[in-house]
Amino acid sequence: MKNSNRQRDQELNERLAARGFRSTSRRAHVYTVLLQERDHPTAEQVFMRSKKGRPDISMATVYNCLDALVKSGLVREVNLDRSAMRYCPNMQDHHHFYCDVCGGAYDIDLVLDAPKLEVPMPRGFRAARYEITIRGLCPKCTAGSGKASQGGQP
Repeated sequence: MKNSNRQRDQELNERLAARGFRSTSRRAHVYTVLLQERDHPTAEQVFMRSKKGRPDISMATVYNCLDALVKSGLVREVNLDRSAMRYCPNMQDHHHFYCDVCGGAYDIDLVLDAPKLEVPMPRGFRAARYEITIRGLCPKCTAGSGKASQGGQP
């Protein structure tokens, strides 16, 4: 086993334990599935991918694993539009690009100086975090449309 895999497994075990969750082979498998492709899959997509390596896994188990991973701070939920919840294992500060055609979601590094970011909040409100989603066409959909994007507009 590679050193990076050991570190990942150790972090998984420690984070789960810190939140009162047991480390199980199914949770480890679902986490590995999320790390393999950084495409922000839905729970159903995670289930389909998980079945390839663990045919015995159920949809309920996948939901339970995702819940434990989110509550342990290993994965974040990403809600784009009114579509199904997606899951992102990138816990670094980042934002997302959402393709309006295919529905793909992609991590983007957008560095904003949070302490200097002034967003007028309604009286009494206190923001805990912010997420920015940039929308448009991904390269595949741009090429498929036969049109070049001008000025960031599809």
